[in-house]
Amino acid sequence: MKTSTEDSNNRFLKSFQDPQAVADYVDGPRRYVPGLADLHRMTGLLLAERAPEDARVLVLGAGGGLELKALSDAHPGWRFVGVDPAEPMLDLAREVLGPSMTRIELVQGYIDDAPQGPFDAAVCLLTLHFLSPDERRRTAGEIHHRLKPGAPFVAAHCSFPQGAEERRTWLSRYAAFALASGADPEQVGAARAAIEASEMTLDPGHDEELLREAGFADASLFYAAFTWRGWTAHA
Repeated sequence: MKTSTEDSNNRFLKSFQDPQAVADYVDGPRRYVPGLADLHRMTGLLLAERAPEDARVLVLGAGGGLELKALSDAHPGWRFVGVDPAEPMLDLAREVLGPSMTRIELVQGYIDDAPQGPFDAAVCLLTLHFLSPDERRRTAGEIHHRLKPGAPFVAAHCSFPQGAEERRTWLSRYAAFALASGADPEQVGAARAAIEASEMTLDPGHDEELLREAGFADASLFYAAFTWRGWTAHA
């Protein structure tokens, strides 16, 4: 019998094994996530508040390489360990990162496959909403365990009010933004339906509570854009 962790991991992995989904990924997220480039920029600034110039940074959900590219370009002294379960997405990251790969180690797997650290900072963007609440809490706890005391952590993912009427309203806004950004209408419809059917998306208050339970006692909101939220915290 599969555990809830195995079920969450299998759903997460399946999402990024499709060749077309991988091929579309470099351009895709910006059509669905308002201010994605600014989110990456803010993430780097928040980490740099405490991370040293030669920081070693853990990036969970690093497939595609978008945040690794932004962070490595902005902080040439930082070194990274990027973890992702989907090998095709790691292959894409290698293409996107190019020469920056000299400072980046990519690991296929989940948080349990990440080095123990301790790391100077950690990032998990557009990833935790694929995990069940229990696995989300556990994963955040494992990130916390791998950080030096006081090290910064930034997380951002799909998180919005979960009342029935509220869900419909925010999902309509999610779809409207993607369409206005040039996303394919059929793909937008499928994405909306998938989120609507998912039991993984949580209310922002619940998400913040899980981060606190994982050890990030000072978790605070810094980013809110339609169906997306981002938090900064410290170990």
